[in-house]
Amino acid sequence: MLKVFLVEDEYVVREGIKNNIDWRAHGYDFCGEAGDGEVAYSMIQKEKPDIVITDIKMPFMDGLQLSRMIKSEFPWIEIIILTGYEDFQFARDAIKIGVSCYLLKPVNGENLIKEVDALSEKIREKKEEREAAKRYEEEMRERTELDKRDFFNTLIKGGKHTSELIEEAKNLDIDLTGLRYNIVLLKIWSEKHDIGEYSNSVLKVEDGVRAIADECGAIFFDFKVEGTALLFKGDDDNDIQKKIDRALAKMKALFEGYKHIRYFGAIGQTVGRITEIHTSFDWASRAYAHLYLTSENAFLVGSKEGLRPENNVDIPSEINPQHIDRRLMKRFLRAGEPSEIPFFLEEYLNNIGDNALKSTMLRQYIAMDVYFCVADFVVNELGLSKEEMEEKIEFPGHEVLAEEEKTKEYLLSVLELALSLREDHTLGRYHDVIKSAIAYIYEHYSDEDLSLNTLAAQVNFSPNHLSAIFKQETGQPFIKYLTDYRMNMAKEMLRRSSKKSNEIGILVGYKDPHYFSYLFKKTQGITPTQYRNRGQKDSEET
Repeated sequence: MLKVFLVEDEYVVREGIKNNIDWRAHGYDFCGEAGDGEVAYSMIQKEKPDIVITDIKMPFMDGLQLSRMIKSEFPWIEIIILTGYEDFQFARDAIKIGVSCYLLKPVNGENLIKEVDALSEKIREKKEEREAAKRYEEEMRERTELDKRDFFNTLIKGGKHTSELIEEAKNLDIDLTGLRYNIVLLKIWSEKHDIGEYSNSVLKVEDGVRAIADECGAIFFDFKVEGTALLFKGDDDNDIQKKIDRALAKMKALFEGYKHIRYFGAIGQTVGRITEIHTSFDWASRAYAHLYLTSENAFLVGSKEGLRPENNVDIPSEINPQHIDRRLMKRFLRAGEPSEIPFFLEEYLNNIGDNALKSTMLRQYIAMDVYFCVADFVVNELGLSKEEMEEKIEFPGHEVLAEEEKTKEYLLSVLELALSLREDHTLGRYHDVIKSAIAYIYEHYSDEDLSLNTLAAQVNFSPNHLSAIFKQETGQPFIKYLTDYRMNMAKEMLRRSSKKSNEIGILVGYKDPHYFSYLFKKTQGITPTQYRNRGQKDSEET
């Protein structure tokens, strides 16, 4: 029920309008009245009516000033001006302000309710338009998140000027304004699932982390598979640290409610320029490499002084030489990223000992152990034959083991090759997954509830992971692919059937006819009716 508010300084007129019209019978809630604009404005702020009927000439604040203030704060409120003055200037000023109509006194109830009814239809249309636009923005969030992920990758690579970064951020509605910056990297996964698999609990926790980021003034980015990056901004180092401390405390409390959820976080160093954010990321990445060297939950800080725990979080007891074994290397081979290799190897070696590669004997042991670990991984997990493995992966000979630097280069190259082979292996798997996903879309496109999350559950991928590979394989985000397919099916039905557009909307997955019309016009540039009429006209001409 739409709400109507009346502002009129003449008591008799106000009572007549209020009591001589059965507002509720006409479908309206008469929510309040006032005798001048000043009193009315405070009441309107509280009641937020849909329609305001106001006189022009009133004490303390006239109707035009009141209308200006209403339109400034509540542009969606429709205003009807009442006046006994036949002055064109008033009408012109009212139109400039955005007043809907201008009625001369005396006005009878029938004419007034007629104008209110006309406005109510306009209000409903605008409300439907706003709701459709909001739903469209929510559905297109996947595309925005992918764009934000690309922008974050630009930030952490470095090399771009501040003006370029600010402009790119502005286009994504991201405010990079700050005097100091720091990055927190976070990975969340379920003990019941492998990293990258679908988990409803992980989705809920990620939503919680997103809310915490907003609350603590951080910018949330999706980062790699099941990865999250939070960019903190502040006025000084103390301000940044307070925000990070607050966010971490809230996240730990959130994680407590999900005992089977694993998490590992890494905090960088605070920097003073947008163009230095990549440096903060590098320090966070050094700490992040320990994700593969421990099975404990933790937040670690990367710094020049070495790794240290954040506040009361202990550095995991498992990070010590006694626990550096093939299981840790296998963990990295399964889930690590190529960009993480240098940091991982450095921390892997540091945890064996400061001079791990100084000793010839230990150098040989480490190189051989990594070789056999990688060999086992590519044969037993990637499916290469022993002959293919030996052809691709060099055995660490005397030349490789002769010098510390050559051994390190060998280890880097072996890990890079292993992850490259894993990438080739997963590309084939990704192709099959996306093929299944597209087949599912073709079969279920008419289901209104079809979403990235439901599709991710169907193919057992996390939504972030599926979103990334879907775009990689098809060149489009999932939601755009689905929307385009639905629109193409709708156009086919508009051309070849006599079904009404609202029926067609339901058949292609949109039960709300207003949203279907909005989306069709948004994507095709014309309404469904215009599209059908144009097709009929083209047929007649041919």
